[in-house]
Amino acid sequence: MAQPAWQDPVPLSLDTAPVPEYGSGSLADLLPTLVAGQEVPGFTAAIPELTPADRNCVFLIDGLGWEQIIAHPDEAPFLHSLLPTSRGGTGRPLTAGFPSTTATSLASVGTGLPPGEHGLPGYTARNPETGELMNQLRWRPWTAPKVWQPYPTVFQLADAAGVHTAQVSAPTFEQTPLTKVALSGGSFLGRLSGEDRMDVAAQRLAAGDRSLVYTYYSEVDGKGHRFGTDSDAWRGQLMYVDGLARRLAEQLPPRSALYITADHGMIDIPFDEQSRIDFDEDWELRAGVALLGGEGRARHVYAVPGAEADVLTVWREVLGEQFWVASRDEAIAAGWFGPTIDERVYGRIGDVVAAAHDDVIITASVNEPHESAMAGVHGSLTPVEQLVPLLEVRS
Repeated sequence: MAQPAWQDPVPLSLDTAPVPEYGSGSLADLLPTLVAGQEVPGFTAAIPELTPADRNCVFLIDGLGWEQIIAHPDEAPFLHSLLPTSRGGTGRPLTAGFPSTTATSLASVGTGLPPGEHGLPGYTARNPETGELMNQLRWRPWTAPKVWQPYPTVFQLADAAGVHTAQVSAPTFEQTPLTKVALSGGSFLGRLSGEDRMDVAAQRLAAGDRSLVYTYYSEVDGKGHRFGTDSDAWRGQLMYVDGLARRLAEQLPPRSALYITADHGMIDIPFDEQSRIDFDEDWELRAGVALLGGEGRARHVYAVPGAEADVLTVWREVLGEQFWVASRDEAIAAGWFGPTIDERVYGRIGDVVAAAHDDVIITASVNEPHESAMAGVHGSLTPVEQLVPLLEVRS
């Protein structure tokens, strides 16, 4: 029921925000579970539903969430047929983690740690050492990778334990800082075409008695951002990647498990003023704000020193019916970034964190023109963004 006009709006309670399943069913738990089954020291099986395999392959499809597969049985018949296999045959998804965005999720996958520990808590985040916004996908401005994310990857630890380890992806990703801090370890094999990646992944999987192979495809996400998930371009990419998944599954060597997952889902946002709130044109939201980080559906808001409480109050008053709006400490206490927060990560999180509940985003038309023009977006805690598949094929 709508609020009477004379009553103040009631902000969303933070208790109603879904919290990712860190420690039992999040992306950060996947590789630790797989290598625990391969007897790599120091790891335990965090996702209890999974059965160990000698050879494990993870195929991560950027932007293909659980709800998108459910909604498109005709375009993705193979992936849709695998839905009952998800999460060890329970037919359940994993959660991405918060924010549900590529840099954060890939770091969670590769390190086996939640964002509060690996320290990539969003698309952009403030570097407390410099006061600048750091784009953690494009790594701008340049920041020493091993200072920003000092933990070893699961791939590195598996490789050191004698597991045959490889990543198969686009050649351009081989030397990126994000790959170095999140996905390095063993061999990197760059292949341009999706078909070549599937074939090489199967070959590398067969190359060891114990193998851990990761492969990746990005263009489902790319077409979703540009055209939305209700576009022919996006559906064409879904059909293509469905064929890639089938191609890889049909080549699995003996004693193998293939896990098909994603880094986040995606939601289309209408191009109207009610759905797209422009921070750069809103004096109330700008008041007391030094930096706006994150992305449209998961904002880190960094206040001018001394203005933190006022910024929180205003953002709750203006947006609190459409966004879960939390102070940094409230978001941490709620577990949005994981059960623990490293000291070096604390200041990277916004003084205020705003996560979208409704079909709405906070754009920044002047400072983020490219991002503000995207049709499909992600980042928040809602099921369409958070839930990702863990489809399984065994040989």
